[in-house]
Amino acid sequence: MTRLQKLWCLLLVVVMVATMSPFALAADEEIPMTWEEYVAQNDIGSWNWNDAANAIEVVANHAVDLYASGDMEGAYEYAKATYWGYYETTGFERNTMTYISGSRVSAVELQFSAFRKAVKKDTGAENVAAEGQKLVDMLKEDALILSPEGSEMDVSSGSSAGGATATFIGSLAIIVREGLEAILIVGAIIAYLVKTGNKKGVTAVYIGSVFAIICSFAMAALLSYLKRINPENAMSQEIVEGIAALTAVVVLIWVSNWMVSKSESAAWTAYIEDKAATGDSKGSMFTLGFTAWLAVFREGAEVILFYQPLLSEEHANMVWAGFGVGVVILVIVFLAIRFWSVRLPIKPFFMGTSILMAIMSISFLGAGIKELIEGGVINAAYHDWFPLTDTLDVLGIYPLYETLIPQAILLVITIITFILHVKKNNRLKAEAEAKKSAEA
Repeated sequence: MTRLQKLWCLLLVVVMVATMSPFALAADEEIPMTWEEYVAQNDIGSWNWNDAANAIEVVANHAVDLYASGDMEGAYEYAKATYWGYYETTGFERNTMTYISGSRVSAVELQFSAFRKAVKKDTGAENVAAEGQKLVDMLKEDALILSPEGSEMDVSSGSSAGGATATFIGSLAIIVREGLEAILIVGAIIAYLVKTGNKKGVTAVYIGSVFAIICSFAMAALLSYLKRINPENAMSQEIVEGIAALTAVVVLIWVSNWMVSKSESAAWTAYIEDKAATGDSKGSMFTLGFTAWLAVFREGAEVILFYQPLLSEEHANMVWAGFGVGVVILVIVFLAIRFWSVRLPIKPFFMGTSILMAIMSISFLGAGIKELIEGGVINAAYHDWFPLTDTLDVLGIYPLYETLIPQAILLVITIITFILHVKKNNRLKAEAEAKKSAEA
């Protein structure tokens, strides 16, 4: 066989392989920026998660090619499209959250951010290609879990025919995961109000929580509408959640410091006497109600957005079953905090609640910054310093400089403030005992 014949054979093989692929793009066709355009362009009827991962690989590789050719702007647009045009709109993110784990979603989302950062910061073709390949590898791993046997899916819903048990567990995990933080905060606030004789303030907390649920439905509807107009508007969800989380950090720090400052009975007695004299407690009640609103609102819209498509799939009854069991678990947690905490003496109760609020503030700080990273407001690179587990994810701890450094700073400030408050409380206790001895 001559060299020319070998070349023709090689060319024929390449053409046959390309045309055999159901997702092959014609050479003269532009690679679509969204999954919907990709489906229409390739006349795709049914697909599975392996196909979705392969489609994202095509887009990621195109971004790498554009970067190598010097088209930085085009490369960045396609790098963004891998997430907002494909990962979110196909339902890949939601199904990974439902059937794998929330921590896995966080890890993958951070890798999307790392890929975008590599392009935007002009880190070199080799690094861009490496970040893109790492992302693709993660997606293909998840696709094999979601579609282990290459099961086809209904393109109208973009969902796999997950088993009833998997749907139940996924639904349960979503409500418990997203609602636990809110329940811990709301439960602690209500327990505090009951214990300190401010039962009237409980109404403000309940109003704040209910209003947050209403706001969550409104925000979910708005974000869903924006996504339909333009998939890239999905970044608005991350930005809103990030701002809410960072606002919650400020409020939680204030509440935590306030509680630890009143943990000594002498300090609490002085505070009660001062409030009795001034009759002004509206500011404190508003702050606690606002804290409850932030805690519920931060999680509410995300829960609704995750549940919307789940209810349109198979086993919708198992979605409600998982939701119902999850709500029962959250109610039990709430009641445990509400009634068990009230039985504690003032000092252990205030100290414990203060520590809880401090931990939640550090958690919200990490989560808030992560949301802003996902929303494209902050650029960050994902590192494999430690495996990202569901526990670390809930605590807002991620292998990112951008989250760990601010959290470390806040932790140091919290510890120093805590020590200063304890010293002040000890001084107040000593003064109260000395006064009592003098009067005796």
